[in-house]
Amino acid sequence: MRLAEEEGVLRELEPSVERLLERHLSVARDWLPHQYVPWSAARDFDGPLEGSAWAPEQSALPQAVQDALLINLLTEDNLPSYHFEIASRFGRDGAWGTWVHRWTAEEGRHADVMRAYVHARRAVDPVVLEELRMRHVGTGYSSDLPTLLHALAYVTVQELATRQAHRNVAAACGDRVGEQLMARIAADENLHMLFYRELYAEALALYPDAGLVALADVLCDFQMPGATIPGFRARAVRVAASGIFNLDVHHEHVVQPLLRALGVMALPRLGPAGAQAQERIGLHLERLTAQASRARELYARMKAGGSPLPVDITDRRTLT
Repeated sequence: MRLAEEEGVLRELEPSVERLLERHLSVARDWLPHQYVPWSAARDFDGPLEGSAWAPEQSALPQAVQDALLINLLTEDNLPSYHFEIASRFGRDGAWGTWVHRWTAEEGRHADVMRAYVHARRAVDPVVLEELRMRHVGTGYSSDLPTLLHALAYVTVQELATRQAHRNVAAACGDRVGEQLMARIAADENLHMLFYRELYAEALALYPDAGLVALADVLCDFQMPGATIPGFRARAVRVAASGIFNLDVHHEHVVQPLLRALGVMALPRLGPAGAQAQERIGLHLERLTAQASRARELYARMKAGGSPLPVDITDRRTLT
């Protein structure tokens, strides 16, 4: 889209943004991050305070949960880049700007409270975590999405995937405090997803062909923003094998519910480009189902044969 067209989309959707923002503010519940951290379980680390160094046996969490927490936390750490991305796309004025700043304020709680939790629980190596944070945030994030509709489609999918990732970590962690914390974060992400999903429904009503093309492009090439974390692939494999987040979860709890909610496969008034995008999405669903089945079989064989999953996150070599 040319600049004038992008500005036209922003103007057309602004009444919907204002309405959805009012709804969001009416249902969003403010919460205090410090109340979700087990401070009484914390103790000093080595360094200036002369505490004890972290050791792997100090973490009571399963390895896959440690991996998932590290990925989720480092993903949330890149909030400055995400804010820049959406503020550049959506603007800083009017209802769009109010939403951007509100979203950023709510998201800002997540990295703060997750870091306090993993430090208090000694859940992951704090040195590895900080080294990775410096590298990941130092690199930043850029989506390179071609149009405003692509950006809206991406955040719609991403917020739903993030909600599910946090929910599944809560279910798998085996720690009551961790369950409460991750469920609280997931509740935020759910409201963000509802905002974007309803807004994208409005976009599809206004721009059915361009909107469906953008959604097809995003779905067929989707990657979570944390995919650029150093050592991401090894951690993601362990997370997937554990069932916390894998292609089955993505298909059943992200893609399918989103397509149903948006009525994608039954959209009327489609031209050739929209019809082709609809067909692409259908083919993508078939590929996703097949890929998920192959991955499931691979993880089962690896577990049955005792094959090791990729190296532990406490191995400093995963930083390279």
